[in-house]
Amino acid sequence: MQKILVKGPALSRSGYGEQTRFALRALASRSDLFKIYILNTPWGRTGQIAGDDEFRRWIDTTVIETAQYVQQKGAFDLSLQVTIPPEFEKIAPINIGYTAGIETTKVAPQWLVQSNQVVNKIITISEHSRGVFNATKYDLTDDAGNAHPNYGLNIPVEAVGYPVRRVTPEDVNIEFVTDNNFLVVSQWGPRKNLDNTIKWFVEEFREDETAGLVLKTNTISDSIVDRHHTTTRLKRLLNMCGDYKCKVYFIHGELTEEELAWLYSHPTMKALINIAHGEGFGLPLFEAAYNGLPVITITWGGQLDFLCKSNKKNKRVPHVIKVDYTLAPVQPDQVWEGVIQKDSMWAYAKEASYKRALREALDKQTHYRQRAATLQKEILENYTEEKLYEKFVSCIYEEPDADVLEWLNKIDQMSEL
Repeated sequence: MQKILVKGPALSRSGYGEQTRFALRALASRSDLFKIYILNTPWGRTGQIAGDDEFRRWIDTTVIETAQYVQQKGAFDLSLQVTIPPEFEKIAPINIGYTAGIETTKVAPQWLVQSNQVVNKIITISEHSRGVFNATKYDLTDDAGNAHPNYGLNIPVEAVGYPVRRVTPEDVNIEFVTDNNFLVVSQWGPRKNLDNTIKWFVEEFREDETAGLVLKTNTISDSIVDRHHTTTRLKRLLNMCGDYKCKVYFIHGELTEEELAWLYSHPTMKALINIAHGEGFGLPLFEAAYNGLPVITITWGGQLDFLCKSNKKNKRVPHVIKVDYTLAPVQPDQVWEGVIQKDSMWAYAKEASYKRALREALDKQTHYRQRAATLQKEILENYTEEKLYEKFVSCIYEEPDADVLEWLNKIDQMSEL
């Protein structure tokens, strides 16, 4: 049995928190292979998950046991580090980096250098992210003045998505007075493109009293201060839109998986909207799709892993209400040294295409519901917990070579003579 240290934001309400908890569940499914230790880390200023279920209690207990084990100078066989590559470190004989990767077209050179020097393998969450890691190359010069032309990643990269988590919807007790509602589940950050998502929606349905935008969002956390800040921000944006008859519903704060499922499956919901500049995976898109809700999105980024279905010619075809886009450099004010490269690109949804997609969601409801149901069936079959846990574990644990086992067997037998 291998002693594995999982270092990550196990209790954070964030994408990296979800990654950490998925990894823990996957590893715990093979208690015959792993003894799990947890080093819980913060993730920005995000809040923490609530609840007092068995899984949460196990995390809390394991965190305490890990602290005691480290205090006793205990060692680990391998580490799984859930974070961005610049934070990878050597803390065990074998180290694996588990990262969401990147939503743009290029990773920073620091990511490549740190990964090559520190970890034995990278696991990321989508083929988009894996492809960007493998495709990124730089002409670098090290501190000693040595040139490294066409420098790239020289360790393996695996891609593993998330599993479906089926729950029974639980009423959120929100009364929608509109019959044609669209759902947005997203943090309000520059990459998510929420300003245009909201503004263009209001412009398209300005005179339509039956249309509603259900906005589940926050700016940083689920705190009261954040709710006040986000409310003010939303009011300011809507005031700039002028008069309108459509409705905008604002939901802030923590929702359980059951309550989110209620939103995804609400009879008035026509589609989930996501016109972000890029997604490493896109969990709300995934959750909406496996709940059978049509999605309005661009056809670029990590979401293509699960939003596509093979046709008769075995070509992967997106089953979405498509929004056209262009790839262009990230905005100058979004360049983040060591994370988002100045010369990298992401996607920009086209306004006219987005508004057309909104109308199509209403005008062709039957068609898109049928396509969503087909996609839902595909996801439910291929993204089970059993399959995803097995895939993830196979990236961590390598079965001993049969010849090596036979050789060790013979040595044991000879020593007994």
